[in-house]
Order: sequence, then C-alpha cells, then structure tokens
Amino acid sequence: MTWNEMQPLLRDACLDTLFMVWWSAVWTVVGGLPLGILLYLTDRGGLLRNLVVNKVVGAVVNIARSVPFIILIVWLIPFSRMVIGTSIGPSAAVVALAIGAIPFFARLVETALREVDGGLIEAVQAMGGGTWTIIFKVLLPQALASLVAGLTTTVIALIGYSAMAGAVGGGGLGQVAINYGYQRQEHGLMNITIVLLIVLVTIVQLAGDLAVRRLARRTGRQAAPGGLWRLRTAKAPKATADIPAQRTADEPKAAVDAP
Repeated sequence: MTWNEMQPLLRDACLDTLFMVWWSAVWTVVGGLPLGILLYLTDRGGLLRNLVVNKVVGAVVNIARSVPFIILIVWLIPFSRMVIGTSIGPSAAVVALAIGAIPFFARLVETALREVDGGLIEAVQAMGGGTWTIIFKVLLPQALASLVAGLTTTVIALIGYSAMAGAVGGGGLGQVAINYGYQRQEHGLMNITIVLLIVLVTIVQLAGDLAVRRLARRTGRQAAPGGLWRLRTAKAPKATADIPAQRTADEPKAAVDAP
C-alpha cells in the first residue's frame, strides 16, 4: 500500500479513535464521578455511612472491573444494538468503552477523595455545612488534582480499549492495525499505527501532568491558612537602640574618670 493510499485511511482512523475516546471519557466522568463519591460517602466513617449500599455498589464495581474488555465488548453487543441501533462502528464502541471505564474511574475517584484532610471536613461540619456543601466546597476542590490524574490514567486506558474495540468492528486505529497491518501483512501500516497510538498517549499524559501540577499548586495555596502566609512574609523586629543593654554581674565596671 502506498503512502497516498494510507493517508485517508489513517486520517479517518485517527478521527474515529478521537471520537470514541472523547465521548467515552465524557460518559465515564458522568457515571464514574457520582459512583466514586457514593462509595466514599457510604464507607466506614463516611458522611452517609451505609455498609449495605457500600458493599453492594463495591461488589458491582469489582465485578465489572474484573471482566476483560475484549470479552465485555462482545457481551455488550446486544445492548449496544438496543441503545445505538447498531453493534459496529465508533458509536457502538462508545457504549462498551464507557461501561468498561466507569467502574475503573469510580475507584480512582474514591481513592482521591480519601486523600482529603479530614480536619477540613470536620471544620465545615462544625460551621453547619451539610453533605452537599462538603462535597462541592471541600471534597471536590481539594481532590481536584488527584481527580485529574485519575482521569488522565482513565483516558490512556480508553485509548488502549479503543484499539481492542477495532477487533470487533469498532473502527479506529485498532481496526486498521488488525485488518490491514495484520491480516494483509502491511507491516509499514502497522508500525505507523503503533506510532500514532504512542503519540496520542504521550500527548494525553503530558497534558494531564501539566494540569495536575498547576492544580496541586493552586490547591496548596488555597488550603494553607492565611496566617501562615503572613507569618512567612513578616519581617523580624529590629533591635531598638534606645533600650540600654544591661550589664551582667561579671562585666567589669567602667573606669571612673579622674577629676
């Protein structure tokens, strides 16, 4: 296959991959963020402690995470056909991608919320703050850097999932690699596909790391009490020259001038 023949094929495959990753990431956040918050709030010591709900939701999340994605996407073909109207193509793959990534992201959200200082939560409770206030004013702002890091990890996993979706007609770079690179022995096209996936993962990782560093610095400044910043910049008091220094008992007395 010549380069001119590869170009439109790779362009369409890249667009399909970006489509699948973007929309599956959106639905993953929509479903995984509330699920992770629920797991955190209903756990031992949580604001809405309910061990029955926590165990049931946790079991569902663990079961969904334990199913390999290549099996999950085949198992969800009837469901994708019922929701989208078709079982092939990028739109159908988004359904399986989101369902496979939501439990993964939910656990990352739960872990990020556990890192929030409990003293901040107790302070808001002491001031009369309710559950919603704690969620939107304490938990999510303080855990934002960790949440972005978890989302970065999830998006990278979705890129890998999207490549596996190509094996069952999901489209994207994975389908090009399998249909042309493997089945037709187009090794050059296979190598280009791998390079494009590596570049895509690298861009996502760099962007995520940059966002995490900026959010971590901003969150650290907001969380620090204002008094500490004032003390840090305060100047040391100057020694006053008008206060006479007291002589110690063993200091020799000044000599008396002769008249």
